[in-house]
Order: sequence, then structure tokens, then C-alpha cells
Amino acid sequence: MPRLRLALNQIDSTVGDLAGNAEAVVRWTRHSAGQGAHLVAFPEMMLTGYPVEDLALRSSFVAASRAALVSLATRLADEGRGGLPVVVGHLDRSATARPKYGQPAGAPQNAVAVLHGGEVVLSLAKHHLPNYGVFDEFRYFVPGDTMPVLRVRGVDVALAVCEDLWQDGGRVPAARSARAGLLLSVNASPYERDKDDTRLELVRNCPPAYLAMAGGQDELVFDGDSIVVDRDGAVLARAPQFTEECVVLDLDLPAAGADAPTGVVDDGLRIDRVVLSEEPVHGGGPASSDGPAPSDEPLLSGGHAERLDDDEEVYAALVAGLRAYVTKNGFRSVLVGLSGGIDSALVAAIACDAVGARHVHGVSMPSRYSSEHSRSDAAELARRTGLHFRTVAIEAMFDAYMGALGLTGLAEENLQSRLRGTLLMALSNQEGHLVLAPGNKSELAVGYSTLYGDSVGGYGPIKDVYKTSVFRLAEWRNRAAAARGQTPPIPENSITKPPSAELRPGQVDTDSLPDYPVLDAILDLYVDRDRGADEIVAAGYDRELVTRTLRMVDTAEYKRRQYPPGTKISAKGFGRDRRLPVTNRWRETV
Repeated sequence: MPRLRLALNQIDSTVGDLAGNAEAVVRWTRHSAGQGAHLVAFPEMMLTGYPVEDLALRSSFVAASRAALVSLATRLADEGRGGLPVVVGHLDRSATARPKYGQPAGAPQNAVAVLHGGEVVLSLAKHHLPNYGVFDEFRYFVPGDTMPVLRVRGVDVALAVCEDLWQDGGRVPAARSARAGLLLSVNASPYERDKDDTRLELVRNCPPAYLAMAGGQDELVFDGDSIVVDRDGAVLARAPQFTEECVVLDLDLPAAGADAPTGVVDDGLRIDRVVLSEEPVHGGGPASSDGPAPSDEPLLSGGHAERLDDDEEVYAALVAGLRAYVTKNGFRSVLVGLSGGIDSALVAAIACDAVGARHVHGVSMPSRYSSEHSRSDAAELARRTGLHFRTVAIEAMFDAYMGALGLTGLAEENLQSRLRGTLLMALSNQEGHLVLAPGNKSELAVGYSTLYGDSVGGYGPIKDVYKTSVFRLAEWRNRAAAARGQTPPIPENSITKPPSAELRPGQVDTDSLPDYPVLDAILDLYVDRDRGADEIVAAGYDRELVTRTLRMVDTAEYKRRQYPPGTKISAKGFGRDRRLPVTNRWRETV
């Protein structure tokens, strides 16, 4: 059987940074060539970043993407890499002469190109366009209608793009009909909990080389987890999660046949064949012009990465999401209001892991209701992590407002939170920090937060993490530190004491909310799974409690609309996934 040395570059890209993304392609192609690769691949929309959202509707951006692609092909050839086929995702436009799918001719396409010999020798557009969850691709793109097959070293390689693998029909059966020796799928697949397990089963059912993006973009995190399986479903290689990596491996594949099919196959896809090199390479065969010769023993670099356990995986996603947002938006430091509670403690730990403690600033802002243990817990967190720490009391500011307005009840409580928000934003403006909002998904769901107070910030690292998971992640982070012989970053008292906003004497969260394990279970059914009130009651929950909880969720939509972006880790996060009208009289309960 011919042997194909494949280089899968699981790397990050930045939306709109065409020059920077092209530079990354050149740099990683050099590395792949040094490994003797015969075929080099990069993720979906690598050249433009993903998702580009409404940038796809700007003809100037589409034109810039197309020009950058041509320039990239030329540059690779000028560097002596012209003989090495490079597969790279980009933004293109349809060549269809007639309007299609209600969009004009020349509509944008989520495309992949093959660069070789200084030219774009093959181009394809994504066939299945996802239109669920975080995806709006039918808003932007028109689908492709070809089944591209690239012949490299005597092996026919079929190409697919992300959703083409997840849906029935399309390029998977078409690749079989085209008798391709390998199906190469390039992806920008956003992370969510347990997706790695789903992904593995997916690729086992239609064995491809599955290349995924790493990094982060706004609320989305891309965990990599690129996988190659054989025809029996056995994993040949699996890249690490949340890490850039080049996986290089030798695959012994069926030789391309002289009678390979042409014409139209499954789903009306037309086979587009491009032959780059007919001469097969076998183990110990002739050297590649772009790298060393393969040996008799198959090469596998970056092979079977260890899987992260569930809590470590979620924590790594939160760190990756925050790091990407901070660095890609040009911030050098972050600011966290430290209350001594579990939420701000976890956010601070994530921030220290994401950008380094020297770039994390914490501020304690006690009021007359702040307990001594809350103040000391905030200081202890700073001592353990090494972040910058200061205390700015809000008592004088609070007294000035109260003297002018004479507020009582909830207005008095919320004033404290809003003073803290104002203080944080003032420090942000003065010193240039990105303020991190510490709210969790449980609070956001039921509106247990103060607008323009604790919801203030430029990014919410744990906005998609339920309160019960906040505790679990904090405990995991401390265990992980202890296992490495390090000081656990989060004070035990922040984990064990009853959660409280400390806006009035003796206040605890359960004064206003059900116990968090019960609340989170109801929210999971209502928010994440779209279950109605009767279904939730049938699952064993008290009707009165369900009615009260669902009403809190329904009436808090206006608060969630004004909350900053934050890392998505669930199948249905607030914002991109769950979109409900603010003005809405439908209620699940009466």
C-alpha cells in the first residue's frame, strides 16, 4: 500500500487578522515540511478566523480573503514549499452565475483551498451549513456542490468541512462513492462539555482524518482534539486538548485506481479531481523534495495525547477562553473584585492561570456589612496566588449616597454593588485593566445580580458555569495544585462557607434562592434542555418551587442581554445559544 505522510496542524487563528493567520500557516508549513510531510492541512476558516459573522457580508473582506489566499500560495512557492500541497480554510465567494438559495450570485462561502506550485489548484465550499446553537451559517453562506478529490503520492484524498461530517448524506458517502483512500475533514468545532466523547464516536462511524482548530474567539473555545482513526475505528492518533500541535503520521492507504469514478455522486455532488503526484511512496521509499525520506517504520509524532478528566477539561476551557479574549483584544492585565466568596476566588484563579498572576489585579471593596472573614479570605487568596492586591473601602461613598437619597431595602443593597462596579470601572479606565465579571450561570438564570453592579465587566469567565460546578471546579483546582506540590490557590473558607452577597446583616443566598443543587437541576432542565414546567414537575420537583424558579428566569432576560461575553462550556449558553425576547408574555406557569 502507498504510504502518505500527513501533517495536521491544530492551531489557533484570529478573526480578521489575515496577515497574522497567513504567517502562522507559513510557519507551521515549514515545520511540517521539516517532518517530511506529503500533505499539510490547516483548520476550517484558518485564513480569516472563525466565526467571521457579519464580516462575511462585506465584499471588501471577502475580496481581502481571496487576495490573501493567492498571496499565501505565492509565498509558499517562493520559500521552496511549492511542491508540498497545503489545505487551508478561507472565506470565498460563489462562482455561480445565477442567484441561488435566495442569495445573489457571488454570495460568500465557507471554503477550503489546496495550494500547490504557487497556485490555488482546488477549491471547495462547505456542503452542509449548520444553523443551530451557535451557528448561523445559512445566514452567511451558500453551500458547495462538489466532491473534491486530491491525488497525492498515488492516494486519492477526499476533502470535507466540519458539518459535512456531522450530517447524514453529503460528502461522507460521496467520498466512498469516489473510492477515496482517505477522507480529510477540516474543522472549527467549538468546545462544549462531553463533546470529545461525541466526536470520537462520530469519527469512528465514518473514519476520517479529523483536524480541529485550537484557541478561542469571543465566547467560543476550540479545544483541538484532532483525531485519526483506521477503518476499524481504532484510534491511530489523537492530539491534546486546548493546545496548538502538529500531528504528523504515516498512513498506509489504498492506491488510487485507474478507473476512479467521475461525474455526479451522492447528494448531487460533482466529483472534482486534481492529480498532483501519481508516484506512490512506500516505507523506506525515495526522499520527498520537501523533507526527509520516510523510514520503514511508520512515523507518528504528537500521537496519543492523554485525555483530561471532566473537571480538568472544563477548567482548561475556561482558562483558554479567557486567555484568548485578553490577548487577542490587546489587554495586558485584568481586574477582579475580590469579595472573599467562591465566585470571585475561582475567577481570580482562572485569571492567574490564563495570563499569569503578575497581570492580575484584585481589589477588596468592603462595606459596613462585609464580614471579617470575607476580607481576610480575599487577602488570603491574593497571598496564595501572588496577584496584586489592594483594599478600597466603599463606606464613605455609600454614606454620601445615603445622605443624599435616603435609600432603603433593595435599593440600599444594590447601591453597594453599584458603587463597587463604578469603582472597578474607574480603575479600569485609569490603569487599563480588563474588568472580569464574576457572575455564574445560576445567578444569571434567575437574575440574582445587580445591573451595573456585580454584572459590570468586559468579560465573564464563569457565566456559563452553574454554582454547583463552581464549587466542584474550585475543589478540583485546589486538588490539582496539591498534587503538584503547590499551594492550593483558593482558601478553604471560600469553599465551605454559605454563599452570601453580604449586602445586609446575616444575608445568605438561600434567603432568596432554593438550595443550589436543587436550583441547578431545575435550571438544567429549563434552560439547557428546554423542558416545560409540567415536565420538570414530573421529574420530581415541587410545583411551587418550579413555578417560582421559572418566573425568575423569564423575567431576568433583560439583565442577561446586558451581561458581558463569557466562555461557553455548555450545549446551551446564554447569548449565542439561548435567544429569547425581552418583551415576552409567554409563561410556562400560571
